[in-house]
Amino acid sequence: MSFDDLMAGPPATLLPVDPAAQETGLAPHDVVRRHPESPLAWAVLAEAALNDEATDDVTAYAYARVGYHRSLDLLRRNGWKGHGPVPWSHVPNRGFLRALAALTIAAGRIGETAEEERCRQFLTDSSAEAAAELLM
Repeated sequence: MSFDDLMAGPPATLLPVDPAAQETGLAPHDVVRRHPESPLAWAVLAEAALNDEATDDVTAYAYARVGYHRSLDLLRRNGWKGHGPVPWSHVPNRGFLRALAALTIAAGRIGETAEEERCRQFLTDSSAEAAAELLM
């Protein structure tokens, strides 16, 4: 008989390959149109909006929020129970982590301080490596 190590915490969540990752050479809006379920596609769109001075930060926030919610759906479908590691080293996890980082940044830009802090902590708890890579 074997027992789970209850002190080890939940296992890491490893997401499947995101179909948007195969799209190259398309504009972010076109990738979202082809793969509206993709956290990665929404994360890329949010990052582009955050980096474009002509795009309103509220728009970037909206894109990041969609990516975040698409991510939560995908995480839950893949065994995530609301907490636990989502490693940056597993490339398919990066859509979620990038969407969460973009949401953190966008929330800060629109003055949504509580949301920014909550998202920053969620990102750090999910993957300290992603937080260091994406928020520095």
